[in-house]
Order: sequence, then C-alpha cells, then structure tokens
Amino acid sequence: MLSRLTRLPRPTALAVCAAPVLALFAVAALAPLPFVVAVPGPTADVLGSDQGKPVITVTGAPVRETKGQLRMTTIRATGPSSTMRLHELVDHWFRSDEAVMPRESVYPSGGSDKEIEEHNLEEMNQSQSAAEAAALGFLHKDPKSVKVDLNLADVGGPSAGLLFTLGIVDKIDGDGSGGDLTGGRSIAGTGTISADGKVGAVGGVGLKTQAARRDGATVFLVPKAECSDAKSELPAGLQLVPVTSLTDAVNALRALNRGEGVPAC
Repeated sequence: MLSRLTRLPRPTALAVCAAPVLALFAVAALAPLPFVVAVPGPTADVLGSDQGKPVITVTGAPVRETKGQLRMTTIRATGPSSTMRLHELVDHWFRSDEAVMPRESVYPSGGSDKEIEEHNLEEMNQSQSAAEAAALGFLHKDPKSVKVDLNLADVGGPSAGLLFTLGIVDKIDGDGSGGDLTGGRSIAGTGTISADGKVGAVGGVGLKTQAARRDGATVFLVPKAECSDAKSELPAGLQLVPVTSLTDAVNALRALNRGEGVPAC
C-alpha cells in the first residue's frame, strides 16, 4: 500500500490518507459521548428555611438566634440519560459559566434515572447523619440527648455535608464566644463531611463559586484538594478559604471574625 501511495501525485496521496481520518471524525461527531454539561445551580442558606420549614431543627439543647448566612452550593447538569455529541460539546467547552464534565463525575454509573435519583437522595441522608455526628462530636454534646433534624428538599448527593455541620455548630454554639460563626457575613462553601469531621472533595467547585458570588457570598470554604479548580474561574469579590476538616473551617471563620489572616488557596 505504501509503495502505491508513493507513486501517486502528492495531492492524491494526501486525499487517500485523509479519507479514513475524516471518516473517523465523522463517526465521532455523530456518536453520543459520555459527558454532561453543568451550570451554576441554586444555593440555600442552611441557617434559614426551606419551603416554610427551618433547614436545621435542634432539640435537647438551647438554640441561638443567628445572623449572617451559610449557603450550600449546587450545580445543575444535563440528565444522566441525556446524550451529547461532539459539535454540541464544543459549543459549551469554552464558556466560563458552563463546564463539560465526564458523566461518571456527576452521576454514578449504571442504573436508570430513577435509581440514580434514589442513590443521590440516599447519599444526602447519609451526609446529614454524618453532619449531625460531626457537629455534636465537635461540640461535645451527647447524641442521645441532642437531636438534629435537617430539612432541605430537592437536593441530592453528599456535597452539603460541611455546610450542614457548620450550621448546626452555629445554631448551638455560634463562634464559641457569644457571637455568630458567620460574623454576620454570607459564607458559602461545599465539601463532604465524615462523622469524625474530615472534609472531602466534591467536584464542580468552579461553578459553585459562581453560584455563591451570584447569591451574595463573600467567603467560600473549599476542600483544600480542590483549590486549583476553585481558582480557575474565581469571581471577583469572593475569598477562597481551603479546609480539610470541620476544625479548620470553624477556626478560619473565627479568625475572620477577629480580623486575623486565614489560609488561602
């Protein structure tokens, strides 16, 4: 084959070589690809109410009146069974307010849309249980005596864990010195939480910072492992504070209230 190509005029040889490559691109352009398009989603103040009910209800311990906000952040993505083709993804790839993400980074693999929704709700329930355990452990409260009910509709997944935990701490103890943990600010953030207070990465933080600033936040708590992603499209006026644990987050907010320096990405 190669010897035959060398005997052809150069333009003809190039055309022959290019044909299978072009065919490959044509197939790729038409084939559905395992990606989703995500945009900044809604945020919610865990110190406030959702659908007429407090997001955080504590029984068995005195509860403080709080000022400021602790806003959990979300992304919105095309559905798990939706299909995207190459030309569609290119339209979204270079937009700063959108992100093209591997489907498995947003949705668990396998299962129907309903099964995935149920999985995400189960992760949210587990996250809420971990948030209660982490907060009460941090505050040295007996979980047999103090109960926490968390209510936030239409949100799935574990990424609100850190903000739920901080909300419980603020409701019960504030900053530990009689003031608000928020210092009256609008604080936003994201991150999973474990029962022993470790903060984990979640994905989509570049979009979540945009959602946070859109809704008035001035400080964003980010899992330390995701600092570079958070900085990539950081909106003006939003301060990033990296954390690896609940203790990190509480100490950083207390330092902000005292006008002291805090870690930065």
